[in-house]
Amino acid sequence: MKDFYKVLGVRQNATLAEIKRAYREKVKLLHPDSSGSQSHSAEFNDVVQAYRVLSDNRQRSIFDESVISNIFRKKNKSGEFNYYNWLRERQDHESRAKLIFYTLMHHKEDEAVAEFKRMQTNYADFSLKKWFTREDFMDYGYILAEELVIRGEYYDAIVLLEDIIKMEYSYEYFYIFFPEVMDFTLNILKKNIDGVISDELALDTYERALELGFGKSADSFFLKKMSEEYSRLGDYETAQICLKESQKLA
Repeated sequence: MKDFYKVLGVRQNATLAEIKRAYREKVKLLHPDSSGSQSHSAEFNDVVQAYRVLSDNRQRSIFDESVISNIFRKKNKSGEFNYYNWLRERQDHESRAKLIFYTLMHHKEDEAVAEFKRMQTNYADFSLKKWFTREDFMDYGYILAEELVIRGEYYDAIVLLEDIIKMEYSYEYFYIFFPEVMDFTLNILKKNIDGVISDELALDTYERALELGFGKSADSFFLKKMSEEYSRLGDYETAQICLKESQKLA
């Protein structure tokens, strides 16, 4: 794989503006219409490909990870580079997200869960899905949700699964693994929320669930549970409204 940073002549931490500027300069120099030569066509195509990858956040993230992985494979034998330690030392959200999935896949589940909860608690804008392909986010996110459930972190598991489900709805077709995600999520909602987490969090969870497309029967269940939660919180008027809506769907 070509080093697209070298192709454009920029640093690996170059800003988007720097990448665009370098691309324009290279295009002016190498474009056949400008240079009057066809000898630079291969180099010109490399520049175009480099720009397409590095100007797209997701593609750039995937490329960066592949570059680091290659370095890791080449240098790990001599002890010159340790990808795990490299990720741990970095504080940017991309590195923390990749650390979570890396530790999850290398039998460090407790560390993965702890880091995920830390980032979720301390950074409102932290998102795992921003840094991974659709398939990786669903596969690793599902495994992380399982680990959260094992540790009784049901609310955090639902928030993560909600991200996966909403991401899938944004595509024209569902990933083959999607029905299992839906079944797993619904099982948590029915068995591990009411009486397990606080009434306030339970209300928030059931409200979220109403937007996930489980169907009328499940929505009726969620509304009934919301009615019970509101009653316990002393909001009897809203409890009645939720109960009536639940009965309409039953």
